[in-house]
Amino acid sequence: MPRPWAGEAHSFQTAPREAPTLEAGGIPVRTSRHCVSAFIHRARTLTHILTDSPTKMALEAAELDKKYACHNEKFVVPTFKSLGVNSLQFLPDEKSIYFCGNSLGLMPKTTKPAIEAELRAWGERGVEAHFNHPDKGKTMWMDIDLPLVDLLAPIVGAKTTEVAAMGSLTANLNSLLVSFYKPKGGRTKILFEKNAFPSDYYAFLNMVKMHGFDESHLIQLEVPEGETYLQTDLVLKFLREHQQEIALVVLPGIQYYTGQFFDIGKITSFAHSIGAVVGWDLAHAVGNVPLSLHEWDVDFAAWCSYKYLNSGPGAIGGIYVHERYTKGNSAGNFEPRLAGWWGNNAGERFKMLERFDPIKLALSYRQSNPSVIDCVALQSSLEIFKAVGGVSELRRKSVALTNYLELLLQSSGFCLPAHAPKTEFGFKILTPPNENERGCQLSILFQPQNVMEQVHQYLHAHAIICDERRPDVIRLAPVPLYNTFREVEIVVARLIEAMKAVKR
Repeated sequence: MPRPWAGEAHSFQTAPREAPTLEAGGIPVRTSRHCVSAFIHRARTLTHILTDSPTKMALEAAELDKKYACHNEKFVVPTFKSLGVNSLQFLPDEKSIYFCGNSLGLMPKTTKPAIEAELRAWGERGVEAHFNHPDKGKTMWMDIDLPLVDLLAPIVGAKTTEVAAMGSLTANLNSLLVSFYKPKGGRTKILFEKNAFPSDYYAFLNMVKMHGFDESHLIQLEVPEGETYLQTDLVLKFLREHQQEIALVVLPGIQYYTGQFFDIGKITSFAHSIGAVVGWDLAHAVGNVPLSLHEWDVDFAAWCSYKYLNSGPGAIGGIYVHERYTKGNSAGNFEPRLAGWWGNNAGERFKMLERFDPIKLALSYRQSNPSVIDCVALQSSLEIFKAVGGVSELRRKSVALTNYLELLLQSSGFCLPAHAPKTEFGFKILTPPNENERGCQLSILFQPQNVMEQVHQYLHAHAIICDERRPDVIRLAPVPLYNTFREVEIVVARLIEAMKAVKR
């Protein structure tokens, strides 16, 4: 069977983007990037990639894979056969390369037996499994979400009193907006980014309308012409200019389209200094980059868990609420919210009283009893994070892995500078070059517009799973839990083959 790299010979050329030299996640960038760039430098001396034997590039990727642990044995990886990809070059059981954790993470191997155990409990005990689970050591359904609190808190950098697994991202965001959007006097506006994920825009628009305002009460931060992401200084400038109008700031931890990682601590601190409340949409940040929500004094946050937290399609989401909003909770004193019985004092929950006495925790924002299946699916993944040392440990590999991807793309001969005309053939990297300002994702803009679809089809035909954003962007997300440097090498090689095969 041909090697996964098998294809035309490639030559590697000088990268047009300069490598940053700042620190990220406590790791000196020069050190992490130097390690990777040393391999790339040697690779540039190679004029041909051999097709019939392990290549020098493959060996160098293998060296990097020895330095950084991979845990892909803990996950179910789709195969050519399971994806319906037919190829004479590959065996049906050959595993795909999955670079789409930014859309849906892979399934942990422990998820299926965890769910099956709850289905057995349902069958054997019915309603009684709420208080008496048939499997010793399993959590009774009444408390099924509580083990998640201890596992989620370190992932988002919060106290256990500040997190809850509940709802879904948009539902949670809407719920939190009810509590934290408090227009008063001249402060009526919500500041967020233009081109936010549509759900966020819908939530903000309808929230101001519910208060009797129109769309003019939304302030949208827009990326300046000629740039691809929002500089932190620009965000602070907008905050300063509109400080008398802003009631609430809600931004993404990581922007879904560009992959930009916002400076959450700095922006939160400045927004507080002008009197605004600050929330964050962490859909693409949770499980991807280290977070310190309590230390950063964030007011609230919401996230989904099916991306980097690998909990399954449409699975249960989560929230963070700073403890200052809940520790004084009582029946006569609490932040107004969308309330339900699962946020009520557990000791009185089944007394069916017409009296809301919220728990003195973020758990008080829960409205309904959570899905048992969803909770155990999420737990099976969170236990992997705990076992491997958490997000901070994974971040070390993630920085190196994404740097390697960037450097190989830059060396492909098709990477264009930011100022290249839109008619020029090739691709641009939209994601910030500074590793402090990104997670694992690189967003690649292909031009002209007919190129991206052809490249994406070619990659899929070789069982490389990534995410297309029409009309011209492919998002590549090598996830440190289950992706390797060798896979990065193969993906770039296939992308080069695809570019060479594009019909113009």
